[in-house]
Amino acid sequence: MAWFEANFDGLVGATHNYAGLSYGNVASAKNKGLIANPREGALQGLAKMQHMRDLGMVQGILPPHDRPHLSTLRALGFSGSDAEILTTAWMANPALVANLSSSATMWTANAATVTPSPDTTDGRTHFTPANLSAMYHRSIEHETTGRVLQAIFPEGDRFTHHAAIPGGHHMGDEGAANHTRFCGEYGDEGVGLFVYGRGAFEKADDLTFPGRQTMESSHAVGTGHGLRPGRMLVVRQNPEAINMGAFHNDVVAVGNRNVHFYHEKAFENPAALNAALQKAVGDVEMHFVEVPDAAVPLKDAISSYLFNSQLISVPGRDGMTLILPVEVAETVSTKRYVDELLASGGPITHADYMDVRQSMRNGGGPACLRLRVAMSDEDKAALGANCILTDTLVATLEDWVKKHYRDRVAREDLGDVALMEENFRALDELTQILQLGSVYDFQR
Repeated sequence: MAWFEANFDGLVGATHNYAGLSYGNVASAKNKGLIANPREGALQGLAKMQHMRDLGMVQGILPPHDRPHLSTLRALGFSGSDAEILTTAWMANPALVANLSSSATMWTANAATVTPSPDTTDGRTHFTPANLSAMYHRSIEHETTGRVLQAIFPEGDRFTHHAAIPGGHHMGDEGAANHTRFCGEYGDEGVGLFVYGRGAFEKADDLTFPGRQTMESSHAVGTGHGLRPGRMLVVRQNPEAINMGAFHNDVVAVGNRNVHFYHEKAFENPAALNAALQKAVGDVEMHFVEVPDAAVPLKDAISSYLFNSQLISVPGRDGMTLILPVEVAETVSTKRYVDELLASGGPITHADYMDVRQSMRNGGGPACLRLRVAMSDEDKAALGANCILTDTLVATLEDWVKKHYRDRVAREDLGDVALMEENFRALDELTQILQLGSVYDFQR
């Protein structure tokens, strides 16, 4: 039975904008107020997905959510037709509408945590949508995310789904952006590494920016997924990294199979983590690639998103490949380091640079844009929607984007009823293309 890692990328939504909503995300704050280009962003994302396909990877897609989220506005007391609700809400509270119009669902590394069947006691792949309670504009995502995942991975003998972890801020869960699976081959039993920023009931005086992932939620997800004993590690992220803008662990570390690529200041105690990881994976030889702060200052690592790259095993290619944002090539220290890394004879042998600037300006690199799912050929055959990309589907989606997306969205456009109606028509068509069924609130 053949096993592989599929990447399910989030598609940039039609309301993509730079409202600067994400406190602790340096890029989001820096670019607040810029004019966004949703059409360009969506096409950049599709180009990255096609590049992955060209490399021989299995590439999936997750749809954007319905924005503005009228269900939340109704729950907050706004009433009338869709147009009346948006118009009234925009007049009363533009900041609220901006939060409910965010296209942050493109960053599907935050969509959920996934534990594949070789690691679980019941032999099924488990999914838990992230509650994303740290940021209001993202805390509304998990119900729709859950419906989308259940449409793609039907509940049954192969896949099972959990509700988001309850408990609000105290049980903040940010999904796979703080989770990495290590293994030999993808079909082998693996180890889940969960990285948290704070304890649920601790004051965390050493944090300037919020620690979004809690220790307790990490344990809850891993335990709920039925990870086998000794196959779950929960460690704390270095507060210095969070305070510099590494709001998720995937801003300072990335792993694939038996390789862990991370910044020297990513974890509180990297030496202890390495020893624990090697012990947990057993006979599999781990490769730890630690990037010294002297070679790549933490500030450069975060601004370029060196570690918010995809580390992948390309079929037929020796060594592993980094899928990097072009900002890494434009930053002196990171470009120099990557060149030296590829020449070092280590486990990482190739680097491909991708233009995802529309996402990067809001603080999301290549790794933010994808949710990884290790699966078998039989799992792939059991999928319940048309979400694995083919040449035909890519071309269809490109045409769909060009037909429905604007090339300019400013913050003041978020109150435009026409933009909302355009988006809902586009998403209704998209669910038919992807064969998802009625996953959006406005369809139900």
